[in-house]
Amino acid sequence: MFFEPVDASAEAAIRAIGEDLALFDDWMDRYQFIIELGRKLPPFPAALQDEAHKVQGCQSQVWLAGDGQAVMHFAGASDAAIVSGLVALVLRVYSGRSRAEILATSPVFLHDLGLIGALSTNRGNGVAAMVETIQALARGG
Repeated sequence: MFFEPVDASAEAAIRAIGEDLALFDDWMDRYQFIIELGRKLPPFPAALQDEAHKVQGCQSQVWLAGDGQAVMHFAGASDAAIVSGLVALVLRVYSGRSRAEILATSPVFLHDLGLIGALSTNRGNGVAAMVETIQALARGG
């Protein structure tokens, strides 16, 4: 259920995502790549698709769950293909990290990678809400 990290750190994940996105010449190809990432997310239990796990502030429905003490793992899902891919990107950065690393990793990378600028305002706000939810879970909230 939980997303297993493939990169050694959040910083390495951000770098790898940037390299992946740079392989594509235009945003339509990047969107397709992001959609494919969403299709590879581990299955998210239907029992967790409830209000307690729903991310507020997303245009689409998004659910996130976290678990762990020293190291936290996250799972997520969305009812929209592109948003599922954005969930996968966010989980790649934050899942499998210590609470301190999660809290120290600013969501500014979403701007730096051009993701926020390429998304609609509502989708950009939704991705920011996902990161806020993950960081709140890392703070114990």
